[in-house]
Amino acid sequence: MDEYAQLFAGLAAAGELGEEWRGAFERAPRSAFVPADIWVEDGAAANGYHLVNRGVDPVEWWAEVNSGRQVVTQLDDGRADGPGVATSSGSMPVLVASMLRHLGVTDGNTVLDIGTGTGWTSALLCHRLGDRAVTTVEVDPAVSATAGEHLAALGLKPRRIVGDGLLGHPTGGPYDRIHSTAAVQRVPLAWVEQTRPGGIIVTPWGTPYANAGLLRLEVGERGRDSHGRFVGDVSFMWMRAQRPHTVTNPDPSTARRGPSPMDPDLAEENVHAAFAVGLRVPGVRTLHTWQAADPAGTHRFQLSDDSGSWASVRFSNWHEADAVHQGGPRRLWDEVVAARHAWLADGKPELTRFGLTITADGDQHVWLDDPGNTLRRPRTAAREDASPQRPPRPLVGLQRAGGPQPLTGHMSSGRSCC
Repeated sequence: MDEYAQLFAGLAAAGELGEEWRGAFERAPRSAFVPADIWVEDGAAANGYHLVNRGVDPVEWWAEVNSGRQVVTQLDDGRADGPGVATSSGSMPVLVASMLRHLGVTDGNTVLDIGTGTGWTSALLCHRLGDRAVTTVEVDPAVSATAGEHLAALGLKPRRIVGDGLLGHPTGGPYDRIHSTAAVQRVPLAWVEQTRPGGIIVTPWGTPYANAGLLRLEVGERGRDSHGRFVGDVSFMWMRAQRPHTVTNPDPSTARRGPSPMDPDLAEENVHAAFAVGLRVPGVRTLHTWQAADPAGTHRFQLSDDSGSWASVRFSNWHEADAVHQGGPRRLWDEVVAARHAWLADGKPELTRFGLTITADGDQHVWLDDPGNTLRRPRTAAREDASPQRPPRPLVGLQRAGGPQPLTGHMSSGRSCC
């Protein structure tokens, strides 16, 4: 049994791949949609990746393509001189299967597929529902053209649109399902309006702090609210128009300084804590920095928003008087501490206990357990009992100070996809 067949069998055995999808996965293997050039993470490379060409190094190419990992197919929106940010990829098979399961299509359904990417998900939908039932939208003309070639090679002809996925494709609607392979900070009202009442939208959703939720939204009757829950922990590349702000270096001379009331490790203790904190600190993005001469001693957790507020917290000796630097109109580290305290007060809820409501006019709010329990931002930071100093965490995969700054949402673990 080859590697893809083993992976396919594993998904089926784990219950991630229903019988209704088995034929589609068999007839449309991921390898048929991966281009000849892919990018593989490489810590020794200047931009963090090295290029692998199928003709030059077929062994490595096939090993990556038939693995369970994401396969990066584009850096820096296709620019040759970029810093090394993955902007398109072949999806992880387990995530593709999971998202299609949550989409819950049935025979006769129509689907709007946002983010064509390699075209693999579009192909699976075509095999399951038929070409005429699938409309796929991709913002990048070159990416769309390559996907079209791969789809045509298998005899598949979905309606393929080059355009901004946030706008959907109204002339093809209303749709029974909308499926997105790019993360959003806000679900476009256009998607809701282009989905039939009772239809389902499945999309990655996150905050600049934690791009971590998979939202399954059921669209309400016209003029009524739509509600959905976060059904999984995923991290996808952002929709281009909703990418978080670029992190800039703050001016330390303007900083307010003081000790930290909690170990900064707790700000990202696990995905559930990070997701909950991110919900309560809107617009805040994070970055890890350090100096090569003393990584452990200079390792800092940095925060910023897009309005000039910033904070920086030292991991070592975080309780000392100069460990926290904050500047701008907001005190971002105080907000993070208060947000974590609120998560603790709620009983450390997991990500899947949160949900999202979208009103008929597009207002959106997150809730815990029930749509009536809207999440509120804490007013003041509460001091958490200081935990004992931990040994310095490994710095593998974190962002070096002064180096390229990745878009929040691209995970070096390979969970993101397009």
